[in-house]
Amino acid sequence: MKRLTLIIGNKTYSSWSLRPWLVMKHAGIPFNEVRIPLFQEDSEQRLREYSPSGLVPILQADDLAIWDSLAICEYLAEQFPQHQLWPADAAARAVARSVSAEMHSGFSALRENMTHNCRRRFPGVGRAPGVQENIDRICAIWRDCRARFGAVGDMLFGKFSIADAMFAPVVNRFVTYDVSVDPVSAAYMRAVLALPALQQWIAEAYEEKEVIARYEH
Repeated sequence: MKRLTLIIGNKTYSSWSLRPWLVMKHAGIPFNEVRIPLFQEDSEQRLREYSPSGLVPILQADDLAIWDSLAICEYLAEQFPQHQLWPADAAARAVARSVSAEMHSGFSALRENMTHNCRRRFPGVGRAPGVQENIDRICAIWRDCRARFGAVGDMLFGKFSIADAMFAPVVNRFVTYDVSVDPVSAAYMRAVLALPALQQWIAEAYEEKEVIARYEH
């Protein structure tokens, strides 16, 4: 088995780091964790030691570096098929990949105006143009996946999958900014927040000492 090391940023702020970390922790995939606080004087230099992009997260598998969150998750799904990180059903798997890719590349208004800060609460903040449309689309995705594929569990496709990891930072954002959602979406959020791995991530975020001003409204 390859030796896996996941390089992440601050757990308080780094939504991209959370995604593969959650997949690995929830699945019980063993890995070493290296946390590099972001926006420090030496952050870029330290990140460049691991990543050609200078960004987090990065997964090192022996001498292989993978520096994109969704690519990391795809690699994990291929290397650890026993964990069924994508749905087994072909149709469900196609939809799971579609909504994960949409989350990966979209929702820029939400990202820019409701930054990830799982230590704080900013009710009513971040309601810039386009944000509500992003919120509505995300909730529509959640309702659709739960209705079509979620009968066997509480996650989007019943059992936990990469798709849930892709949306977990959004769940944190909705809590931070006190976003009102429909009952189906609220139930899904509760299920995600109850995941022991996500609870661990949030608890460890509260132990961090760094404060990044741009993420503190």
